[in-house]
Amino acid sequence: MGKAKAEKFITKRPTFYRIWKKGSVEQYSAAPYLACLVNCMVWVLYGLPMVHPHSTLVVTTNGTGIAIEMFYIVLFLIYSQKHRQRLRVLGIVAVELIFVALLTFLVLHFAHLTNRRTMVVGIVAICFNILMYASPLTVMKLVITTKSVEYMPFILSFVSLLNGVFWSAYGLIRYDFFILLPNGLGSLFALAQLLLYATYYKNTQKILAERKGKALVGLSEVLTEDSKTAINGLNGNGVLH
Repeated sequence: MGKAKAEKFITKRPTFYRIWKKGSVEQYSAAPYLACLVNCMVWVLYGLPMVHPHSTLVVTTNGTGIAIEMFYIVLFLIYSQKHRQRLRVLGIVAVELIFVALLTFLVLHFAHLTNRRTMVVGIVAICFNILMYASPLTVMKLVITTKSVEYMPFILSFVSLLNGVFWSAYGLIRYDFFILLPNGLGSLFALAQLLLYATYYKNTQKILAERKGKALVGLSEVLTEDSKTAINGLNGNGVLH
């Protein structure tokens, strides 16, 4: 086993540091970040004064979310080693931008009352909010198949749970059904992910420990081979041939 291959098995670091260190997105999916991006864009539209007045918190929070998700997606594009994968992500981002722009145009030009605009954009926002919470579930098949949560970041699931709980509370306080419903369901999705994480956590540690052991064995083999090569390269006087 070569050094490069052996190092591949060493225990892996947190997601984005790991991606930067290895220069590859490996088996991580862009789906959660793409879903979060379109979700934030739709909620910014929902919170605009001409759509749903007095929703400054919704606009500022999701506006920040757009900036963060764009940063994540740019990193994903930089470190993706598959040209087709990059094109697919760029294509989805383009479709999302066109969709939100079209939705904005139609709502502002054909729905003249804020309550109608709130209803239309709110229904769309519910759909994308649920999609955002459900997007990490795409990794659950991989988790169940491999019996490892290696590619299902704990922080993402945990923060999703906190996000769902707090926004559900906000929806209750404001009596806003459009905020309460998707975030209530999102809390359940995030809880399911955390339960799956807890189920396979110990097995994941075992798998990573085995990989680390193989890596150490592989590295020792490389060092041994290098030592033999160096010895064979010396003549009786200790001079390289």
